[in-house]
Amino acid sequence: MKDFAPIEAWQVLSETTLIEQTWLEVREQRVRLANGHEIERFHLVRGPSWAGVLCLTEAREVVFVRQYRHGLGGPSLELPAGVLDGDERPIQAARRELLEETGFEAAEFEPIATLACEPARNSARAHFFFARGGVRSASQALDHSEELEVLVVPVSDVPALIENGQIVHAAHVAAILLAMRRGWL
Repeated sequence: MKDFAPIEAWQVLSETTLIEQTWLEVREQRVRLANGHEIERFHLVRGPSWAGVLCLTEAREVVFVRQYRHGLGGPSLELPAGVLDGDERPIQAARRELLEETGFEAAEFEPIATLACEPARNSARAHFFFARGGVRSASQALDHSEELEVLVVPVSDVPALIENGQIVHAAHVAAILLAMRRGWL
């Protein structure tokens, strides 16, 4: 693998917090690049990091959730996922979200990847895990802001769901493709 030369971080010359809410913080910064160029108004978005799970059942089916996404203005077929609570570890959040959103559990989890979903302006990270041997053990335990439909899809159908635009969340697509490349699906 190629070694890359380090890249110098931008220097923050000034910063103002424009929005500071539970799920969103927006900061306006004046920054200086390594080449000396200054950007007067750069907007940095901070949000919570989150965890997602690609859960495979013994019948070689993938557990998905389908829900409305307001930014998209329509439905999105996704892997079960949600934000890390407080100082919760990503693996703990992955197990919790799988159970809460779908009622599924799995004994075996391993990391797929930690991804930066929009690294130009957003600091959040997405931690994805692969869960083998998923079994439904409970009912969904959704909070008041969640309306999710659980779908269990044969592995053989998953590539077509990506290709025909049913799965559009880029980070979820990346996690699925990485799992496929590793031979897990």
